[in-house]
Amino acid sequence: MTKELKQEYTLRITQANKTQLITILYEMVLLYIDEAQKALDMDNRADYKMAIRRIQGCMNELTDSLHLEYDLAQRLLQLYLYISRELAQASIHYDMEHLEHVRMVIGELQKAYKKIEDQDHSGPVMGNIQTVYAGLTYGKSTLTENIADPAANRGFCV
Repeated sequence: MTKELKQEYTLRITQANKTQLITILYEMVLLYIDEAQKALDMDNRADYKMAIRRIQGCMNELTDSLHLEYDLAQRLLQLYLYISRELAQASIHYDMEHLEHVRMVIGELQKAYKKIEDQDHSGPVMGNIQTVYAGLTYGKSTLTENIADPAANRGFCV
């Protein structure tokens, strides 16, 4: 993931509600699958393993956030456990077949959560974050982001 993408995801995460956070994690999984594909194409096993570890990190976060008292969460847990098994197989065999299964499942979940996201009007999960203003400047097609009052309100409240 490039530095710019990390900054973009960081900004999105700080401003996201619960449903948007899940959608963002699904996007990150798909992005890391693409990175694994590129690493495999270049026969770079270290980067391939790193991409799989990052996917596993996202999946761990998704699994840990489940509220298992609900039936839907139990079903999602079963999908997440399937994905974990597929990731283990992909890590062992160095092939994309298992990652394509993961891509298919996560892609469908992302579509479903994207629809739910439009109905979730709750506020951001994080509070006490810095306000970022972005807009076009007088320069030629440049985008400038300004942080309002950078010294005040440091730290996150969840």
